[in-house]
Parts: sequence; structure tokens; C-alpha cells
Amino acid sequence: MKNSWKDSIYLQREELARILREPLAQLAGRCAPAWGDGEALEAILAENFSAIPHCSFLYCVGTDGVQMCNNVGQRGRAPGFLGRDRSQRPYMKEVVPAWGFLLSDAYIGQTEHRPSLTALQIVSRDSQSVGYLGANFDLRNLPVTSELYEEPGYWRQVKGDPAIRGAVFQQCRVESPMDGNIEQALSILEELLTQRGVFQCQIHFSSSQATIWTLDDPFRYRILDHEALNDPDICLIYPPRAYSPEAAIPQRDINRILQTMQALRLTDPTFYLRMASINIFNGMVSVTFSCDGSHYMSHVEFLLKDTTFWF
Repeated sequence: MKNSWKDSIYLQREELARILREPLAQLAGRCAPAWGDGEALEAILAENFSAIPHCSFLYCVGTDGVQMCNNVGQRGRAPGFLGRDRSQRPYMKEVVPAWGFLLSDAYIGQTEHRPSLTALQIVSRDSQSVGYLGANFDLRNLPVTSELYEEPGYWRQVKGDPAIRGAVFQQCRVESPMDGNIEQALSILEELLTQRGVFQCQIHFSSSQATIWTLDDPFRYRILDHEALNDPDICLIYPPRAYSPEAAIPQRDINRILQTMQALRLTDPTFYLRMASINIFNGMVSVTFSCDGSHYMSHVEFLLKDTTFWF
């Protein structure tokens, strides 16, 4: 089973917790005898800073969330943080588990406004919790240990602007330049997708343009306006490329997908297709209608639905 983005986040956090829990617990134990002495705590944090991997800075806070010492980073003590109230920060509002270690959810830092997270380790003395050892981490400095998730292939619907949905019955499709030349425009796009190395295409029917990405230059998109989509010569500037064997959409299905999009554009004057996309490697098709609702689905599911389903 493929991991979702939430699964990937869970695995990443699980690995970070694994490598951080023991070093922070040991450092909290060293801080306990000096609790209440800010200078002594800073010296302990500075001496042991390198033992906490990927850390940006360390500090100690009381149970009320107020700092008992200054921040200590790679360059040593950072003045100006003694007495800082962290009680309202997101990580201080999370419940620390019974085992005394918390890896917070990510949040946007106050100083540099970058994604960060904080680990809290309870500090105990005489079997009583006296505060927390805090460790701050910049997400830019953390290793990525989980695999990049794959986009799911199940049907997803995303609602758009409520103002557009509310006025859908007051509008009617106005023929765009692409509508008047839609068969030729889609034939050109079919050639580009199946024979000329285009692997992703966004078709903007209402504004008569298409945005394409090619295997030869995948990091840059190109915009084909109505004039280009009306001129088969445009195909000459994209070199012939064999259809990728890694494509999730069979080459023979590209024509059927485009023909279905044409029908969704022209069949109904009120509910009509405004924009659509194809990615041959994801195997996905997306469609956005005049009601501003968007649908994402596998090409197989898309081809199983005819116009009666949509309208």
C-alpha cells in the first residue's frame, strides 16, 4: 500500500523522535541538579549541545512556561531570552506524554518565520516534575528519512469559490476561440502527448490556451495560446519522442480522454468544462467545471463516466 502524505509525516516524526529522545533524556538528567540556577543551566547546555543532533538551540523553562535561562546554540549563549514567556507557544499547549518526551507538531517560528518544531523533555527532581528542557529545530536542518509519498489515485473532489457556485445558473458558456477550433486543438495536443514528449498538459478551455511540460525540459512549462493551438506546424518544434514505457496512461487512451473532455466542454451550456489536465506518469486526470468544482481521478475512472454522469 502506498504511503499518503500523512503516513510519510508520521514515519518522519517517528524516526526523529527515535534519535532525539535518549539524548534529551540524558541532558535533562544533567540539568536537574542545577535547576533554578540560570548560569549553571546555560553552562550545562553549552557543554552538551553537540549531543543533540540537528538542534538549533536549547533552553530550560519552568512548569509555567517561563524561561529559566537564555537560549544556548551552536555559538554558545544567546542573551535576551531569560524570563521569556513561552506558555502560549503551540508546543507548550500540547500534552506531554506520560513517558516525559514530546515532539511537537511543526509550526512557524516567531523570529525567522520558518517551519520549526520543538522537542520537550520533562525535568524531574526528587520524583517531581520541575520544568522542561526545550530543543528547537529548524526543519531545514532536519534529515528526511521517509520516502517521498505518491499522489493517491482515488477520486477527490475539491469545492471552489462559493460565489461562483451560487451564480452558476445565472451564467452560460460563451464560445471561446478554442471552442470554435476544438477538434484541431485537441488533435495537436494528442500529437504532443503521444509523439512529442509532452507528459503533462493543462488545458484552459475558457481562455483558449494550454500549458505543457516536456520530457526534454521538465522543469519549465510552455504556454500554447490559441494561435499555436490552431497551427499544426507547432508540432515541428518539439522533436519526436517515443511514448514512455513508464507512463501510467496507455498511449491509446489519450485520444479517448481528450474526446471526453471535448464532450464535457460542449454538451451543456450551464455546466461545462473550464479547465482540465492530464499527467501520463501519475495516470491522473483533473477537470474543473463552471461551478468551480474540481475533480481528480485516475484516467480509468474518468473514461468510465460518460456525460450523463456529469450532467
